Amino acid sequence: MARPPTARAKALSAFTQILVTSGERAATLDAVAKAAGISKGGLLYHFGSKEELNEGLVAHLRELIRADIERMNTDPEGAVAYLLRTSAAFESDFENVYIAVAALAQSGDTQAAEVLQEADDAWFKSVATEVKDDAVARAVVLLSDGIYAHAAVQRGPTGHDVDELQELIKQLLATRKQQEQ
Repeated sequence: MARPPTARAKALSAFTQILVTSGERAATLDAVAKAAGISKGGLLYHFGSKEELNEGLVAHLRELIRADIERMNTDPEGAVAYLLRTSAAFESDFENVYIAVAALAQSGDTQAAEVLQEADDAWFKSVATEVKDDAVARAVVLLSDGIYAHAAVQRGPTGHDVDELQELIKQLLATRKQQEQ
């Protein structure tokens, strides 16, 4: 039988949900403790301040990014296919934590902004390694961002044809190679 989540995990999960649904201003220590079903003292045991709670969420996203990049780099279809295919996915913890950290970044949290930049840089690097063209790699990452933004508004799949998008990317790469010759 699986062990129940720890107070720390409950607090991070509650903090994530409050940030996603109500924004950074609503994510007070009292609100997080209540939503997590733990005492404020229990919350403060794990996170001594709101800043430590922010840091904990940023560290959690950093772990999720590392795992995502590992899956991306080992995907049998390649980094481009993985990034495009998963950009509209909302089934995992990753998406909500990413949105929550984006809310922190928008409120001025520099560590949150830094981890989001790290994610973007890592996705770009993986795609650039595959396509061997920085401009096309940036276009793929921006295309992924657009798919994600569209899916975030719809909170689910967008109907984008990933195979069709991959074919467009292949055509773009071929055209750029021809122009270089």
